[in-house]
Amino acid sequence: MTLNVGVLGYRFMGKAHANALARLPMFFPDAPEVNRHTLVGRDEEALAGAADRLGFEHTATDWESVVDEVDAFYNLGPNHVHEEPSVDALDAGTPVLCEKPLAPTLDGAERMRDAAAASDAVAGCAFNYRFVPAIRYARNLVEAGELGEIRHVRGRYLQDWLVDADAPWSWRNDEELAGSGALGDLGAHTIDLARFLVGDEVGEVDRLSGHCRTFVDERPVEGGDGEGETETREVTVDDAYTAQVEYDSGAMGSFEASRTATGHKNDHTVEIHGSEGSLKFSLERLNELEVLTGDARGYETVLVTDADDPYVEHWWPPGHVLGWEHTFVHENYEFLSAVESGDEFHPSFDDAYEVQRVLDAVQRSDEKGEWVGLD
Repeated sequence: MTLNVGVLGYRFMGKAHANALARLPMFFPDAPEVNRHTLVGRDEEALAGAADRLGFEHTATDWESVVDEVDAFYNLGPNHVHEEPSVDALDAGTPVLCEKPLAPTLDGAERMRDAAAASDAVAGCAFNYRFVPAIRYARNLVEAGELGEIRHVRGRYLQDWLVDADAPWSWRNDEELAGSGALGDLGAHTIDLARFLVGDEVGEVDRLSGHCRTFVDERPVEGGDGEGETETREVTVDDAYTAQVEYDSGAMGSFEASRTATGHKNDHTVEIHGSEGSLKFSLERLNELEVLTGDARGYETVLVTDADDPYVEHWWPPGHVLGWEHTFVHENYEFLSAVESGDEFHPSFDDAYEVQRVLDAVQRSDEKGEWVGLD
């Protein structure tokens, strides 16, 4: 059986997933056969060029005509268009893979979660960092009890593409379109990774204290007429956030993200500290995991590229490292395999809703200036 895939969005994430779909049959021979069927966007001319480059047979300018005509629908559009197409696809019985965060608001995420629960179709959220081999290796260590009782989780995600006050305004700077700034764009990844790595050990977040900050209040609009004063738009989301977290088990968490951290391009780090060991991961060295267990006096750097490491048997000989794009191949393999078999896929919409609850609590805590509970 060949799965016809429809994709909404052809820029950053559209390219990443189209590349993954093209690579699947080369490296994962047991993956379902896939046809890049329809690419969805608004600009017909740009859409036609993108479809040709990314290998799609058809194009459409309205998602309504696509969601019930394909075997899987990828919603890779901006945050404000996650809800309606995804819900309609699930109502039609079409499996959905939606980009993160699940929605701009908790209410929207709840509606999407409920639509997934009411549908027989697979619904997944594209937290691709779950599919880094070193992250899977780390989770195996935690599940095996190598770190003992989990006591502290640290996570940060730092970028610098908005350091310049003259960096142009985009939908990512608007609360109505994005929901939040660095919090949802970057923090969602970290919160999901922590939940993936230690959620079974520490439970869900019970309460937290959050702080959000916007450093640049307005930004220039790109593509002005060049005459007179530069047009600007207000920035209505955070540039950075921090949060202190308490889990059900009593374990502590500390998280932060910024899109104005000078000198950091894509610096996503996670640390887990237990009673018997610790581990550290950095996305900028994604083939490595720093591990401290047993009687060791310092961290050991483990190169996670051996054939018996998660996913690596499909790629290259030991030491021939993988990259960021490979996470999307692994993610697509797992999602499409679940679509074909009817099995569960994680991260699910329910997983993504739990992340959204934390995002919402950080914003509520910042507004109130106090610790808040998630219930």
